[in-house]
Amino acid sequence: MQVILMDKVAKLGDLGDVVKVRDGYARNFLIPTGRAKRVTPENLAVFEARRAELEKAAAERLTAARTVAEKLEGVTVQIARKAGVDGRLFGSVSTGDIADALVAQSFEVDKSMVRMPDGPVKTVSEGQYEIALHSDVVAIVTVAVVGES
Repeated sequence: MQVILMDKVAKLGDLGDVVKVRDGYARNFLIPTGRAKRVTPENLAVFEARRAELEKAAAERLTAARTVAEKLEGVTVQIARKAGVDGRLFGSVSTGDIADALVAQSFEVDKSMVRMPDGPVKTVSEGQYEIALHSDVVAIVTVAVVGES
C-alpha cells in the first residue's frame, strides 16, 4: 500500500514522502496514529495545501525535543530493588520503571521512549540507556540499580 507520510517516521521517510509499506503496517499503525494517509488525489491535494503548517509543527516538536534532551542528558537515576546476596534481582527493572523514575524527577518521558537493547536489567548494576524523545533526538541517561535488603 502506498501512503503519504504526515510526520517523520524512523527508518521509513520524512514528512511528505510517498512510500510503499505493507498493508497491515499502514492500516494498524501508520494511519490510525495519524502518521500517514493513503495516496489518493484528494489526500495529495489536502497534504499540499497543509504542507507549510505540517512542516512548522514538525519543526516545533523537534526544537521542544532538543530542549528536553539538553536537560535530560547526563541525568542519573537510582532504582532500588530487592536483590539476593549474589547481586541478582528478585524481578527486573524494565522500561516502565526507568520512565517512572524519570517522571519522578519531573521529566515527561513515556516508557515507549526508553530503549533497552539488552532487555530488562536483572542484576545490581549501572548502565547507560537511550531515551528517544524524537526520531532525530536521543538523550542518554545513567541508570543505577541498587540492591535493598
